[in-house]
Amino acid sequence: MSVAVKGIFIVGAKRTPFGTFGGVFRNTSATELQTIAAIAALKEAGVAPDQVDSVIVGQVMSASQTDGIYTPRHAALKAGIPQDRPALGVNRLCGSGFQSIVNSAQDILTGAARISLAGGVENMSQAPFAVRGVRFGTVLGSSYAFEDTLWAGLTDSYCGLPMGMTAEKLGAQFGITRDEVDNFALRSQQRWKKSNDAGVFKAEIEPVTLTIKRKEVKVDTDEHPRPQTTIEGLKKLPPVFKKEGLVTAGSASINEAFVAQTLSCAKALKVDMEKLNVNGGATALGHPLAASGSRITAHLVHELKRRGLKRAIGSACIGGGQGIAVMVEAV
Repeated sequence: MSVAVKGIFIVGAKRTPFGTFGGVFRNTSATELQTIAAIAALKEAGVAPDQVDSVIVGQVMSASQTDGIYTPRHAALKAGIPQDRPALGVNRLCGSGFQSIVNSAQDILTGAARISLAGGVENMSQAPFAVRGVRFGTVLGSSYAFEDTLWAGLTDSYCGLPMGMTAEKLGAQFGITRDEVDNFALRSQQRWKKSNDAGVFKAEIEPVTLTIKRKEVKVDTDEHPRPQTTIEGLKKLPPVFKKEGLVTAGSASINEAFVAQTLSCAKALKVDMEKLNVNGGATALGHPLAASGSRITAHLVHELKRRGLKRAIGSACIGGGQGIAVMVEAV
């Protein structure tokens, strides 16, 4: 029987808590976060590190740390995976976490691996400022312009649009109103709070111990959510990308990169809203690019088991006019 007929199985799925921008993980490298999640996933699966045949890690902002180009390799080695096992880094922007899972599945389908470790990681708080064009000298008296690599990287230079403007365009196309956006953003925050209070996320989260002001602090809860959010507070937030627009700081986070984009997809696909992001989405949790697809998939795996359901779909919009979706089935 072929591998394709037998199926490809997710036997362990763990993640670290999600921090906020400039929050508790601002001094923790992406490699460290990926290593913690990898070790936890292997432990949950009962898989020894030396049983892993390949490692695939998604990351967009590899410049967020000095040795960021080595993140997949270093995370694998620090997790105890032998040196002779290949490690691959993938960058499909916001779909990178999902793409790492697809690539791991392809490794198994082609016989390159029996067991493959997939992950997605990001630390956007460590994205640097850069000065372009100075390596080979500058003209006397010229000024240096600092580039925010995070903001610049989230703008598609091919069409000259940041992703937020894409969400605005979709909102206009599908007739999404500001009230709809604010109500959905509030829904995401409230659903996260209800689920977090019920302990829904404990199965997927691996706590991270940090030293802050010389004290050990265990981070075991997502930092980004704002459960105190009110509809009145959301309505006061100004649009970010367009005057009278839909995308605000409260709604910019299928993957809720932007609520207007999520609602547009939901309308186009006629999605049952009661089945969409049942425990809150990225508006509450945050959207650290490559980490989102991994978080969503891990959550779906645990949520199917918790609810006793059969199938779930995770998806994300991707910069450059792309998208990605993964279906998982409980067995």
